[in-house]
This record gives sequence, C-alpha cells and structure tokens, in this order.
Amino acid sequence: MAAKIYIVYYSMYGHVAKLAEEIEKGASSVEGVEVKLWQVPETLSDDVLTKMGAPSKKDVPIITPAELAEADGVIFGFPTRFGMMAAQFKAFMDATGGLWRTQQLAGKPAGIFYSTGSQGGGQETTPLTAITQLVHHGMIFVPVGYTFGAGMFEMEQVKGGSPYGSGTFAGDGSRVATELELQQAFHQGKYFAGIAKKLKGSA
Repeated sequence: MAAKIYIVYYSMYGHVAKLAEEIEKGASSVEGVEVKLWQVPETLSDDVLTKMGAPSKKDVPIITPAELAEADGVIFGFPTRFGMMAAQFKAFMDATGGLWRTQQLAGKPAGIFYSTGSQGGGQETTPLTAITQLVHHGMIFVPVGYTFGAGMFEMEQVKGGSPYGSGTFAGDGSRVATELELQQAFHQGKYFAGIAKKLKGSA
C-alpha cells in the first residue's frame, strides 16, 4: 500500500498555502506515495478576517484531529506569531488530546514549514518551539537539514527556510515566495516522502 502523507497547514494571507502546494508537488513526485492537503479550522470570525484584509481560504478540506491518525506521515505548516506557531494551529494541536492519550501518532514522521513577517521574525524559533508538539505525541521529527544543497547557503538574495524546514517571508503581506523558496519547499516534500515511504516499508 502507498504511504499516506498529509500536509496540514494554516494560512491567513496565502504564504503558507503556497509553500504547502509546492511541498505537495514534491511529495507526489515520489512513487508509492499518496499525498493530501488539509487546512486546520479558522478560529477568527469572517468579520475580523475581513478587517485584517485576509483573502478567502483556498478550497482545501478542513481536517479534524482524529483524521491525523490515518496518515503515515504529516508535514505541518503555519505562520508565526511572536516567534511561535499561530494560535489557530495551536488550537488545533490542543484538540489532539485524544490522539495523545492513545499515542496514535507515535512513531510517525513529521515535518514543519512556516512563514514569518521578517528575517528576525522566527525562521528558527517557530519550528523549534513547535517541536514540543511532536515530542509529546512521540512523532519522529524529520528536518530538511542541509540536504537542499547550495540553496541553503544563498547569500545574494533574501531567502526563508532553515535546516528545520522550508519557509518564506510575508513582509507587509505583499511579498510572495521566491523561486528558491519554492524549490526548497518542493525538495522538502520529496525528501520527507522518501523517508516516510522507507519507514512504512520497514514497519
């Protein structure tokens, strides 16, 4: 059977959603892998989102905590708020207590990707603080490391991402992910899928 990979994200302005789509492409390029995109529930009202200038959500299904257990591997994505995952994603993780109690996610590989407002806005602290969620579930964190090669050492242009996972910068909201950032996201999906497939095959 194919290794089932879920890409679960929250995106307010579309930056994380764009990375998620590239990660999906990368993971889907690996034979013997089935990939699905999911969004976590929004916690803000439509009125508040409108005042914040947030665009409409993409047509991606909303996941429930119980559905996480169906996956052989999960890649989580979120924007940062003060160097940590956004409250919407934390609320979703807080609702996974039933999975924690039964340890249904234990032993499953997990990856992280993210978006921050600026270069000092949490490109490393956001995934670093998010690892606590994986640890309590007994998941196996799969970082990108430096497997992306020369792209990890780019100094001529502003580039998001780190050894923890792929990333981008939102700036004032108008900035879009660069080609190099999208390439790293694709690489993360492909790399993660290969590892998830190996783990499933050895189970």
